Amino acid sequence: MTVTTARPDLLAGLAEVLEEVAGTKPEAVVPSAGFDKDLDIDSLTMVEVVVACEERFGVTIPDEALENLTTVGDAVAYIADAGVAA
Repeated sequence: MTVTTARPDLLAGLAEVLEEVAGTKPEAVVPSAGFDKDLDIDSLTMVEVVVACEERFGVTIPDEALENLTTVGDAVAYIADAGVAA
């Protein structure tokens, strides 16, 4: 069963994932923050972030979608649109 989770909850969840995987401070995880330029997430770490998000949120993020996820807001919108498994 798929349920919708509010975007603030997704943002908080993504902040937790980024803290666990990359040591990113949660307060730095805002929708406008770029993974590369603002959060210093390199491509290898981003793959780890994607895997952690797939597990946490119950979504699949294909490689071709990854190139369009440049900001935290992009990732939150993608996860919200993909539907979040309970």
